Amino acid sequence: MPGTRYTLEVPPTLPPELGRLHELAGNLIYGWDRRIRGVFYFMDAVLWTSCQHNPKVFLRRISQARVDALARDMQFMQRYADAVNAFDSYMARRPETPAALDQGPVAYFCMEYGLYESLKLYSGGLGVLAGDYCKAASDLGIPCVAVGLMYHLGYFTQTINADGEQEVHYQSMDIDDLPVRPAFLADGRQAEVEVEVSNRRVAIKVWEVAVGHVHLLLLDSDAQQNTTQDRAITYQLYGGDEGTRIAQEIVLGIGGVRALRALGIAPSVWHINEGHAAFQILERCREEVAHGLDYDAAMEVTAAATLFTTHTPVSAGHDVFNREMMLLQFERFAQDLRIPFERLYALGAHPPGDESFNMTALALRGSRRHNGVSRVHRQVAAAMESYIWPQIPADESPIDYVNNGVHASTFLARPWVALLDERFPEWRRHLSDLHYWPRILEEISDEHFWHLRQTLKREMLADICGLLMTQYQRNHAGRIRCEQMSRALDAVERDVLVIGFARRFATYKRALLLFQDLPRLMTLLQQAGKPVIILFSGKAHPQDRPAQQIIKELNRYTRHPDLSGRIFFLEGHDIALERKLVTGVDLWLNTPAYPQEASGTSGQKAAINGVINLSVLDGWWAEGYDGSNGWAIHAHDPSLDDDHRNRIEAEELLDILERDVLPLYYQREGSGLPREWVRMSKRSMASILPRYNSERMVGDYLRRFYLPAVLQHAGLTAGDAAGARELAQWKTRILSHWPHVRLRWRAPPPAQLQTGQQLTLSVAVGLNGLQPGDVRVECQLQGAADPAPRALPFRQIGTEGEDCIYNLESTPETNGLMQLSVRMYPYHPLLAHPFELGCMLWL
Repeated sequence: MPGTRYTLEVPPTLPPELGRLHELAGNLIYGWDRRIRGVFYFMDAVLWTSCQHNPKVFLRRISQARVDALARDMQFMQRYADAVNAFDSYMARRPETPAALDQGPVAYFCMEYGLYESLKLYSGGLGVLAGDYCKAASDLGIPCVAVGLMYHLGYFTQTINADGEQEVHYQSMDIDDLPVRPAFLADGRQAEVEVEVSNRRVAIKVWEVAVGHVHLLLLDSDAQQNTTQDRAITYQLYGGDEGTRIAQEIVLGIGGVRALRALGIAPSVWHINEGHAAFQILERCREEVAHGLDYDAAMEVTAAATLFTTHTPVSAGHDVFNREMMLLQFERFAQDLRIPFERLYALGAHPPGDESFNMTALALRGSRRHNGVSRVHRQVAAAMESYIWPQIPADESPIDYVNNGVHASTFLARPWVALLDERFPEWRRHLSDLHYWPRILEEISDEHFWHLRQTLKREMLADICGLLMTQYQRNHAGRIRCEQMSRALDAVERDVLVIGFARRFATYKRALLLFQDLPRLMTLLQQAGKPVIILFSGKAHPQDRPAQQIIKELNRYTRHPDLSGRIFFLEGHDIALERKLVTGVDLWLNTPAYPQEASGTSGQKAAINGVINLSVLDGWWAEGYDGSNGWAIHAHDPSLDDDHRNRIEAEELLDILERDVLPLYYQREGSGLPREWVRMSKRSMASILPRYNSERMVGDYLRRFYLPAVLQHAGLTAGDAAGARELAQWKTRILSHWPHVRLRWRAPPPAQLQTGQQLTLSVAVGLNGLQPGDVRVECQLQGAADPAPRALPFRQIGTEGEDCIYNLESTPETNGLMQLSVRMYPYHPLLAHPFELGCMLWL
């Protein structure tokens, strides 16, 4: 019997000529700059793949003979020099940023970050979005520090077994293998802070990841002085029970603030990306109370500098904790805030009947700027969270929106980047230029465009053929099935329409919608001369049994005699696999149940590569679709029975595939070129790339939220926070008097006016002890052709007994039938939004 086998790693000594390889491996720029990543691939492509594209591991395992030979290889040394120059040039760039951020960076908090496949700190779209945000902030030179958790297990790795079921695997990550280094204090020690979890003091180590110019701080409870239970707090992303989840969110929110303070970082703006990090509001408020403010003024100061982005219209996506859990964790914290626990607990109150503490409610009450991630999602969020502003119409809710975008340099395929760099070297400076992209794409011939798209597809099919072969052989699939798969994916000598569907699996995403009418789908896929391949990929949360059942059902269809060789499910979905799919397929399919898709970014990644979208008009596609850049499935009334709605929308989906997609793709000229398909593919790329890139997204956050937040915070904190104290006292007075404020007509409004005649209205207001300057009275007037009502202000003209009299005199600008209404709401010039108190009275 052989003895125990141990591993021994003997890293090479890099020649001086290659001494900066470690520097290149230590900054995530390699995740989006292919010149840098390509250096490692060129050094040893097989080892690069076996190391899962991890440059730190790669540099420890490459052979000494190979690095010595490379140092004498002139071709490689030129490639290496180009990569170093690219790195230095990028890091030397210092774009001019607004002076408002000179006082401190944006602090961006998120539960997960999808930066690169070898750093498994993400599960899906939220993490990849956060990663793209960091990259774009770096590209734009916006001062930014991001905060997250250091997961030693990360999210799970997925395989599919012989029965088509998802299997979950966890692999511990070694810090030494990651582009992570200690965050050092001024005295050279690694930064470490403490938080209280269940009345225990828990030490938190701070690590740092360089993402271009942006620093990502990762908080880690795996400290030697902690108990085994506490060391495991940050062990796994979205794992454990309610106790683990609240502990993670305490570490992220409260520990994140303390880590920034320990490192001497004083942010100007705080951006909470989803509710997981909302406990930071309580910690920052505690700091203000400790510095002498009362709780109400402290909350005004804290909220003024805070932006909250909500990402999910699905109720289950909002974290809630019961009262006993909150009492255990925050009873002492309430004492530090100098308020009763019940008042702290009320920050998380949400619709009547549910007594749990909602993190989204806390985030909304503790911020003054809030946004959804698409126009549709903004409407849904405004309705879902209307309890925060109970008297405000949902369409005037303080919730705004910024549509998500994707990092073009990360997700544009290598051949596209090479072509753009060669022919249009200025393209990165025009990412959000709506006029630039249609023009340059027209300068690319249809033949060249089609050839590039076909090349990407062939490369993708070759890669996924290898992935599927590994999967099939592990599951002992028969020789005939393996050969059938290989033949189906061998598109080198023939053309085939490839459809992709890849995303996190959840029931509302309706991955099975395509199979509602199975006989019709089979007929569609078996048309002679019009071959179709459909690729599915994605993970279901280990606790989401219905989503796992969908994956099993999809895999059952892959083995159906009439569908085998036409439908495939690819296991192990991650950023690397997504990059292949979004660049290589012809058509991107998305079938969520409206209005449950907040934004969705996978279709954006596909579109910027010339892939055409076919999607339900939900999330970003409700705005991105223009009638010429893809196809739309019209969303039906959500109140319809699910089965009925699914049948209607599945029929429309199959109609579009049968009548539009296949005929357009296989409509060929004598040259074999589908010119109308190419036209739509170009239109997809030209219309979506400038509107849905992450630079535009971050720019929107900067102009519309960060800069106003900095200004408001400065106004509230000036003069020993006199503004914050004034505003807090004013709000207390308004809320105590508002229930008994009254508004009535002095005379009924006229039913008819002559064109050009003056409209005169008069109302009486019972202010119940408030002052006339505390309120605004206005008339909402909307004509049939007006997109939105016009607000006409009333003016106080005197008093009548205990009432204040307000009059309006105005001549309507148009004629015809109009809608008229009168309302009153509290107003103060220091408010971030006129309706943030949620109070409004209508006549």
